[in-house]
Amino acid sequence: MKITSTSCICPVLVCLCFVQRCYGTAHHSSIKVTRNQTKHIEGETEVHHRPKRGWVWNQFFVLEEHMGPDPQYVGKLHSNSDKGDGSVKYILTGEGAGTIFIIDDTTGDIHSTKSLDREQKTHYVLHAQAIDRRTNKPLEPESEFIIKVQDINDNAPKFTDGPYIVTVPEMSDMGTSVLQVTATDADDPTYGNSARVVYSILQGQPYFSVDPKTGVIRTALHNMDREAREHYSVVIQAKDMAGQVGGLSGSTTVNITLTDVNDNPPRFPQKHYQLYVPESAQVGSAVGKIKANDADTGSNADMTYSIVNGDGVGVFSISTDKDTREGILSLKKPLNYEKKKSYTLNIEGANTHLDFRFSHLGPFKDATMLKIIVGDVDEPPLFSMPSYVMEVYENAKIGTIVGTVLAQDPDSANSLVRYFINYKAEDDRFFNIDANTGTIKTSKVLDREETPWYNITVAASENDNPDLLSHVTVGIRVLDVNDNPPELAREYDIIVCENSKPGQVIHTISATDKDDFANGPRFNFFLDEHLSINPNFTLKDNEDNTASILTRRRRFSRTIQDVYYLPIMISDGGIPSLSSSSTLTIRVCACERDGRVRTCHAEAFLSSAGLSTGALIAILLCVVILLAIVVLFITLRRSKKEPLIISEEDVRENVVTYDDEGGGEEDTEAFDITALRNPSAAEELKYRRDIRPEVKLTPRHQTLSTLESIDVQEFIKQRLAEADLDPSVPPYDSLQTYAYEGQRSEAGSISSLDSATTQSDQDYQYLGDWGPEFKKLAELYGEIDSERTT
Repeated sequence: MKITSTSCICPVLVCLCFVQRCYGTAHHSSIKVTRNQTKHIEGETEVHHRPKRGWVWNQFFVLEEHMGPDPQYVGKLHSNSDKGDGSVKYILTGEGAGTIFIIDDTTGDIHSTKSLDREQKTHYVLHAQAIDRRTNKPLEPESEFIIKVQDINDNAPKFTDGPYIVTVPEMSDMGTSVLQVTATDADDPTYGNSARVVYSILQGQPYFSVDPKTGVIRTALHNMDREAREHYSVVIQAKDMAGQVGGLSGSTTVNITLTDVNDNPPRFPQKHYQLYVPESAQVGSAVGKIKANDADTGSNADMTYSIVNGDGVGVFSISTDKDTREGILSLKKPLNYEKKKSYTLNIEGANTHLDFRFSHLGPFKDATMLKIIVGDVDEPPLFSMPSYVMEVYENAKIGTIVGTVLAQDPDSANSLVRYFINYKAEDDRFFNIDANTGTIKTSKVLDREETPWYNITVAASENDNPDLLSHVTVGIRVLDVNDNPPELAREYDIIVCENSKPGQVIHTISATDKDDFANGPRFNFFLDEHLSINPNFTLKDNEDNTASILTRRRRFSRTIQDVYYLPIMISDGGIPSLSSSSTLTIRVCACERDGRVRTCHAEAFLSSAGLSTGALIAILLCVVILLAIVVLFITLRRSKKEPLIISEEDVRENVVTYDDEGGGEEDTEAFDITALRNPSAAEELKYRRDIRPEVKLTPRHQTLSTLESIDVQEFIKQRLAEADLDPSVPPYDSLQTYAYEGQRSEAGSISSLDSATTQSDQDYQYLGDWGPEFKKLAELYGEIDSERTT
């Protein structure tokens, strides 16, 4: 089978297409396949022959974007078995068979019925087969071939990432790379020039250029200055077909910004400045600003200011405001118009971040001269010292002189000055000041132990201008005098053991003094000489501001005396010396051999009179257990079972439970056991007790005669019939149980159950005299006698 294709690509290939149509069979590579020649003869084995090529086919091509009215011819299938008589039928299967590609089953011609797009699908895989039209048997094995979609230039180049924003430093060398742009073309890059893109610049010359092949954008001028122009808009075009006429194109915009470099030194707008500063300006305050301009931006415009020389270097200082890039001029020392009326400063501003590539454009600093004029103002009085410290003894008399402050008018007028103390409303006024001389005196008696230091503020004003004030701080230290005697450092709890030995130290005491150190320690401890010698204890001064308590004798007894008192004296080291007396309380306690206290007299008394915590807990636990037993007993008494009392109006399922023996007559209270046990002993016909009977009762003698004349079986049947035929039966089951003991014996029944129906002349009134235990029995027999009487 031959496959022939007649597709042409472009006018340039017309000759090639013609050669393909005429000589394609001879010059194209092909594969020849023949079907297996196998013949089956009766009685012979199957013989396999080597297959030989029976039909030839080629790879097909179809042009994309075909817009003609007729289907596009793709190629032709032909089998060597086809003799032209129409006996061979060609079949096409695979991708697009029957929908996109159709075949003439007689001639083998293949046509494309739809316009194809190579960018969506580049090729189709199909299968061809030749069969016998009459037998539908294959004449050739099925073969696979490919129909490729041939590309045409139907897609323009596109910049997928545009528009672009990029920066490049100013003053860059010519040819500095800025950005590489890339355009993509969806056409086939392996066929023709449809996808061969060439770049060109449409806008942005002569500042920038673009490489036609790589798309790299570069600077085209030397030393592009950001201060002259900062932003550029460059338009780049990409055109396919290698830039030839008829090629498709696309464009994108590249926004290029020149970034700053430090290529401009700072410059002061003027070479000479003048500043007025009043002499009343406060030290440390800002008195003026100065600024140098820098055309650069960001850190390239940062600068520092300094004073390089001038007669005001020691009086003024300058700092840099990083936000505003201004020089802040501050006052270091106070100004005095009467002493100096002007100052001259040389101020320099220099960049902090230098770029040595542009050092030839420097120097990157500038200087200017500043003249400062000091203004004369009416100043407040000036104290002779910035602060004062004075001293006065405590307990000094009111009016004692503490010290004197001095202030003068610094102006040439030299006005008189007045003084006063600034007190708050809630302050205690311990001092006053002479308004003319500035002498400070005490107005109250001072106590160092209460307030050792006073801070007051003295103000001074001119007589001619009271609104101009100056202030100074005066610290007054109160000096100590020995006016407080020493005393024990704390309350001491001193214990002496019963088994103490003579000369044994039982405690160490110390003292304290409210006065200053000079009038306090060293302390002296001693016993009062006016008292007789204590036979039990003595005092030893340790000469380190402490004293030891020692025993004088052996053994002490709590039973004889449990508390001792020891008067002592303490004196301080002041001049003159002060002393005080105190009394120490010493308790006698029982101690272990190692000196540990076991018990004291007061604790022993309390222990004998009271109870320990364990004993209290044990007693409380016993009380709780007794209470629990009582509650349990009461609960059991209340829960004792009451006699079963069943309403006479309700006889449904009367199941009586007996939990004890010998219940007596009370156990039959739920029903009339007489009628159930012995029908012949019943006095009358019994009816249901849960409803009201509507029948008339028969006379007693008629009932007895009826019961005695019937058999037990008949009696039970009668009761059953009455229950079944009763129209007023309740809507629930009623269980009635009947039992029979048998006919009475000749001796008669000895049971009390039958006593109600027997005739007896016995008087049962005496049962009421037997007590409450026989009350129920008395009532029962009393009712029987009453009925018999009736």
